[in-house]
Order: sequence, then C-alpha cells, then structure tokens
Amino acid sequence: MAEKSHGAPTKGQTGAHTEADGGHHGGGFPPFESTTFASQLVSLVIAFVALYLIVSRLALPRVGGVIDARQNAIESDLAAAQKLKDESDAALKAYESELASARSRAQAIGNETREKLNATSEAERKTLEDQLSAKLAQAEKTIAATRETAMSNVRGIAADAAGAIVQRLTGVLPDGGTVNSAVDASLKG
Repeated sequence: MAEKSHGAPTKGQTGAHTEADGGHHGGGFPPFESTTFASQLVSLVIAFVALYLIVSRLALPRVGGVIDARQNAIESDLAAAQKLKDESDAALKAYESELASARSRAQAIGNETREKLNATSEAERKTLEDQLSAKLAQAEKTIAATRETAMSNVRGIAADAAGAIVQRLTGVLPDGGTVNSAVDASLKG
C-alpha cells in the first residue's frame, strides 16, 4: 500500500502549481498592451456611439417627457391652487362684509329697542308717579280729616275724663268751661 504524504514532495511527486496558465506569456494588463490598443480603441468608440444613440434617441426623450409632464402637472396644480385661494379670499371678504353688516343691523336694532324700552319705562314711571302723588294727596286728606275727628273726640273724651277725675278726687263736679280751658291748655302745650 502506498502511503499518503502530507508534507514535502517525495521522490516521484511533483509540486503544486501556484499560477494559472492564462494562455499568454506577455505578462501585462491586456488593455494596456500595445498590440491590441487600436482594436480596443475602435471597440470603445463603437460602444460609445451606440450607447450615445440609445440614450439620446430612446432614454432622454422619455425622461424629458416625464419631466415635462410633471412640470405641467405642477403648474396646473399651482394654477388651480391659486384659483381656489382667490375664490376663498373673495368668499372671506364677502363673509366679513356680511358679518359687519349684520353687526351694524343688530346694533341698530338693539339701540332702537333700548330707546323704545326707555320711553315706555319713562311713561310708565311718570304714570305711576302721578297715580302715587294722587293717592298720597288723598291719603294726607284722609289723615288730616281723621286727625281732626280724633282731636275733636279726644277733646271731648279728655274733658269728660278730667271732670270725672276731679269729681272723684274732690267729690264736686267742676264747671264745664274750666275743664275745657284746662284741656285746651294741656293739648296746646
């Protein structure tokens, strides 16, 4: 049996290759080799022209169309927004003028109502004052008449009471004139 060796190559074994065989032995970077430079330059020009034609004929018009469509949409949206703003400004001005008009009408109605109520109140107050003055004058007349009646009754009652008191104390009935003059003197003082 043959033994496998894991170390250095033994007799009959060859060493492992560390380079890949690329088919060229020049050893330089292929784009920089002078022998293929002209063909690479022609290929580059052809690829650039083809790419330029594809981009300028197909991609750029599509991108330009999308950009134009977006610009038009933005402009139409801005125009619509400006139109709506103008309409809302006009509506706001109309609302404010209507509000000012309504406030002035309400204030005029309030002033008119206040004046009517003040006039009505003043008329009622005047009527009540007149009625109260008439009732007060009537009450004063009634009081004066009642006082006069009461005073005349008081004089008679006072004269009778004074005569009865004097008779009871002295046992003699006093003279009516003397009793009346004494009662008059006491009522005046």
